[in-house]
Amino acid sequence: MTQNSPTTASRVGILVMAYGTPSSPENIPEYYTHIRRGRPPTDEQLQDLISRYAAIGGISPLLARTQAQLNAVESALQALATQADNPDRFVVQLGQKHSAPFVEDGVAALVEAGVQRIVGLVLAPHYSGFSVGQYQQRAASAAEDLGVPFVGLDSWSLEDAYLTHQANSVRTKLEGLPENTHVFFTAHSLPERVLVDDPYPEQLLESAQAIAERAGLASTPQGGGTQQWSIGWQSAGRTPEPWRGPDILDSIKEVAATATAAGVLVVPQGFTADHLEVLFDLDIEAANLAAELGLAFARTDVVNADEQVMGALAGRLYELAEK
Repeated sequence: MTQNSPTTASRVGILVMAYGTPSSPENIPEYYTHIRRGRPPTDEQLQDLISRYAAIGGISPLLARTQAQLNAVESALQALATQADNPDRFVVQLGQKHSAPFVEDGVAALVEAGVQRIVGLVLAPHYSGFSVGQYQQRAASAAEDLGVPFVGLDSWSLEDAYLTHQANSVRTKLEGLPENTHVFFTAHSLPERVLVDDPYPEQLLESAQAIAERAGLASTPQGGGTQQWSIGWQSAGRTPEPWRGPDILDSIKEVAATATAAGVLVVPQGFTADHLEVLFDLDIEAANLAAELGLAFARTDVVNADEQVMGALAGRLYELAEK
């Protein structure tokens, strides 16, 4: 294939972006320092994080889950490109926020591979300028420095395959819980200051409402019916400034204190892969609290590398590449 052939000239880079995670226990201090923008954690903070990782097996499965998601998206894109008689069109690379390969590394690798432009996917369904926006800004800046245009998929929180996956898991988990179970749709809390005029809370409510309707729950929060539902927040940063709440632990305590339900189902709609915020904050911390308070507890499945969801995302990326 020559350098100027149509296939090579039309190559599109796909940058799959994720939060990142330490690859081994030895990398935890470096990772934590990066999250804190270069400020090393105190010994107490570091030991607390290490103990959380130890509780879920020593290290997070996030990197493996992210790679599996990338592979699924890549396979689906390859199939679409092959159908269009251009099997070499897409090059897919990983770029992470807090661990290698970083976003900038992924962009550089794509440019090195000869792509003419880059389309970005953040593995988070809901848009916030503080989260998805930061990924896209870093990718766009790195791409601009290397002379390649960048466009990103802002949000996929109302993607049909995603909503269906979540609703199916809600229905399945509710079968093993008391009839009067309260459903919390959770996402990562963010500082109140960054949520001013930010679409994140509204998108979370919209997707929760869509999932609830598909799962046969009330169409609005607290809207009657056997299963009540509401928005929950979790995993707030340990900083002095106010973060959006109430925290899921406080919400569980409220359910127990008011005796409004006999069980709790948590739907971590803001997370797409098994990682610390799901496996520890929910499966251990929230589950233990619910048990102490005499409440039944369950957590729905996250997307991970679900073939239908990853295929739908590949379709969205393909559409962006066509524009």
